[in-house]
Amino acid sequence: MFPLPTGYRYATAYAGIRKDRRDDVAIIVSDSPASAAGVFTTNLVQAAPVVLAKAHLKASRGKARAILVNAGNANCATRTGAKVALDSCKAVAKSLGIPVEQVLPASTGVIGVELDGSKITGAAPGLVKALGGDFESVAKAILTTDLVQKRAAARVQTKGGIVTLSGMTKGSGMIHPLMATTLAFVMTDARIPASDLKPMLRRATARSFNRLTVDGDTSTNDCIFLLANGATGSALTPNEKELFEEALTKLLEDLAMQIARDGEGATKLVTIDVSGTRTEAEAEKIARSISNSPLVKTAIYGNDANWGRILAAAGYAGVKFDPAQAEITMQGVLVCRGGLAAKFHEEELKHLLNTPDIHITFRLKGEGKGRARFFTCDFTEGYIKINASYRS
Repeated sequence: MFPLPTGYRYATAYAGIRKDRRDDVAIIVSDSPASAAGVFTTNLVQAAPVVLAKAHLKASRGKARAILVNAGNANCATRTGAKVALDSCKAVAKSLGIPVEQVLPASTGVIGVELDGSKITGAAPGLVKALGGDFESVAKAILTTDLVQKRAAARVQTKGGIVTLSGMTKGSGMIHPLMATTLAFVMTDARIPASDLKPMLRRATARSFNRLTVDGDTSTNDCIFLLANGATGSALTPNEKELFEEALTKLLEDLAMQIARDGEGATKLVTIDVSGTRTEAEAEKIARSISNSPLVKTAIYGNDANWGRILAAAGYAGVKFDPAQAEITMQGVLVCRGGLAAKFHEEELKHLLNTPDIHITFRLKGEGKGRARFFTCDFTEGYIKINASYRS
């Protein structure tokens, strides 16, 4: 059974935002005020709910009772976006009897199309009445081009008992996090002040969602929210906070991998490990460059051990290194040594690449301690078909 933290309720409804009749609005409610933190897109074009969620977190000093999310319309680059976002939060706040700044909004869908706010405000009372334990319905309602739900959970043993973390995310295309990516919501019954929660979430995001790419496009709506309602009671010790952050990072990493595996048109999850650079930041730059390369991603789709594309992508990452120190493996097979071709059996490696899970390493020989792991997927005709008709 999927573990859920204590003190949260969930509800979904069809408000008529989507063209097809699938639930398109959802709320997640904490029964008591929760410490809250968010990480948001770095895109200069930011959707109205992103702007409002930032303002609400500031006004509430990191407290939240509800997350309100809609799918099917991004509420971005529209004339009425700010009003729609605020009116929607007010409607939920009124129905719950809570301050409006304790409602965090999020939207996903088409950019530049006016969103009829009455569809959400009209659905708010019914959503509140329907609140219950159906976490899965929310994980399903937030999906757009996704083919599968994406959720993960973790538990941490503390002196005060077990604390639970449960998270969901959505995303399949327009994935290139420079914050977090797409939408993600994590709830926990741990007792952690917002002042600790925010840096924890930033660090965990940096090692998970910020190391994920599907197509190199950073969304206007990206956000991750983390709520901690303290329902388990006792505060965490410094050591327990470290264990909690480790669990949070692994949970977000799990969700990020699920997004990469479900990338639009994707057939393969690709994990890329870079090591031997001077710093972690340099390793991250190289891993990001390899992960974003259309030539690398199409080669993976074609089961082609074209290591030269990997070396080339590393070379334009903006990190200085000696190519003669570079080694590359694909599926554990050494394909490049000292920046030159290594001997390997082409057909055997082609067979190894014809699997749903691909592992690539790029290592610089020497004493460099920098390392980073990235998640991506292959690039197929399916991606083009999906995005050529996204609005129709």
